[in-house]
Amino acid sequence: MRQTKRRAKGQALEPWRVHGGRLGEAQAAFPDAPRPWIDLSTGINPHAWDVTRAGPVDWTRLPDEGALAALESAAAAHFGVDAASVCAVPGSEMALRMLHALALPAPFRHVAPSYGTHAEALPGSIAIAPDAAGAGNGTLLLANPNNPDGRLLPAERLRALMAKGETLVVDEAFADAVPGASLLGDAVDDRLIVLRSFGKFFGLAGLRLGFVIAAPARLAPLRRRLGSWPVSAAAIAIGTAAYRDDAWIANMRAQLLKEATRLDALLRAHGLEPQGACPLFRLIRLEDAGALFDRLARRGILTRPFDYAPDWLRIGLPADDAAYARLDAALGTALADG
Repeated sequence: MRQTKRRAKGQALEPWRVHGGRLGEAQAAFPDAPRPWIDLSTGINPHAWDVTRAGPVDWTRLPDEGALAALESAAAAHFGVDAASVCAVPGSEMALRMLHALALPAPFRHVAPSYGTHAEALPGSIAIAPDAAGAGNGTLLLANPNNPDGRLLPAERLRALMAKGETLVVDEAFADAVPGASLLGDAVDDRLIVLRSFGKFFGLAGLRLGFVIAAPARLAPLRRRLGSWPVSAAAIAIGTAAYRDDAWIANMRAQLLKEATRLDALLRAHGLEPQGACPLFRLIRLEDAGALFDRLARRGILTRPFDYAPDWLRIGLPADDAAYARLDAALGTALADG
């Protein structure tokens, strides 16, 4: 009865239409759901890098400037750019909120649908469709691969926009899982700003670590605004060690591709066609995705619905065989109920 009343008031779905990962609210809204919950509402890697491999963190001292430089150097080597072009920030969400510090040229546009913060990142930004992205003399913000549909725009097309005068801000939060997707090269073009997330690929979103990659002169005002200690000592230690772990990175990329193929097969077995080029999540379309969200939630599985697309549902990778089995069984009964 409590669930029925809350859904009737339009409250149960609302928290998850903005961001994924609202597990505490899901548990409160669906108190009778079986435990443990399976959270498939984000695109975060369910196989996190082992933080103990970074060694102990000294919580009694302020973060060391030399250690911060080492983090940015390790990240730069991973991205394939010079360390002077890499600025650590407390998460790529914060990077979006600080784009105004980069003196970007107006007018501003952002490709939609995409990550919700993109619409708020640049003042007066106008939403455009992916196919409408043409060269101009302003700034275009987009995600590549895109969230939530996993769309991947060819690097050649994006470079052509820059060649014609467009300044690009490319949110590459999911690019680590898609080799070859990044626009980054040895030299960072003055018309390119790239945002990278540490937590999504390494499975450590709670660490709150990200990077802005741009020409050094463009980064200077951002560094001044961030000050001496932009990220925590834990983020520095763990990020540095993880970016230097080449074997784990290569093995994880291969593993994620295999698991995405497994998820695709599971979804197709239930008559659902997955879409997207990012192996960390898949988007499915069906007439009433909200109803499927609700039925899965009552079975202890949290997915991601969208207020602007009632026929969309995003599903992240299950962590293990047991999670795949529960999702398989839940989809079978949930779709039968519809």
